[in-house]
Amino acid sequence: MLTVLSRLQEANRHASEEQEEEEVDESKPSFGEISAKDVNGGKIEFRRVAVPSHRFTPLKEKWMEIYDPIVKHMKLQVRMNLKTKSVELRAFILGFEVQDAIALLRLDDLYIDTFEIKDVKPLHGDHLSRAIGRIAGKGGKTKFAIENSTRTRIVLADSKIHLLGSFSNIKIARDAVCDLILGTPPGKVYTKLRTIASRLKERF
Repeated sequence: MLTVLSRLQEANRHASEEQEEEEVDESKPSFGEISAKDVNGGKIEFRRVAVPSHRFTPLKEKWMEIYDPIVKHMKLQVRMNLKTKSVELRAFILGFEVQDAIALLRLDDLYIDTFEIKDVKPLHGDHLSRAIGRIAGKGGKTKFAIENSTRTRIVLADSKIHLLGSFSNIKIARDAVCDLILGTPPGKVYTKLRTIASRLKERF
C-alpha cells in the first residue's frame, strides 16, 4: 500500500514539474523566420543599368546565356526593359565576354576596375590614338599578352579601359597598361610580363 502511494506521489511530482516547465517555455518570446523582404523594411530593391546602343544587339543575342545563371544560381529576378534600354548586367555591358561576366557570379575575388587614358596622361588627337594602339598591339597581340600573363580580361572602349580579374592581378595589368600609355616600348613591357608570368606560375 505504501509502495503504491509513494509511486502516485512521485508521478504527481513529475507531472507538476512538467507543467512548470511548459509554463516557463510559454513565457519565452517566439519569433518566426525573417524574410529578405522584411530585412529591407518591406521594400524590394532594384538595380538598373543603362545599356549603351552599341551593346544592345549583342545583349539580345546572348540574353538566355546571361539570364539562366542569374536566375538559377543567384536566385535573382532580372528583366530587359526595351523602352528604357536598361538591365542589371554591368560586366557584359562594359564589353566583357559572357563567360567572363558570369565568372563574377561564381567567384568571390573577381573585381572590375575602370579608368580612362587621360587619368594616366592627358593625351589628345593622334597622341591618344597611338596610346590606344600601343595598348592593343598589332591584331590585339599586346592586349592578349597582358591578359594571359596577368590572368585578367581587358576591354578597350574608346579612351576607357575596363579590367576584370582578382585584385592583385588587376594591379599588375593596370601597371602594364599605364606603362604603355606613358610611352614605354612594348618590348620592355613584354619582358616585365614574362617575369611576372613565371612568378605567378611558381605561386600556383
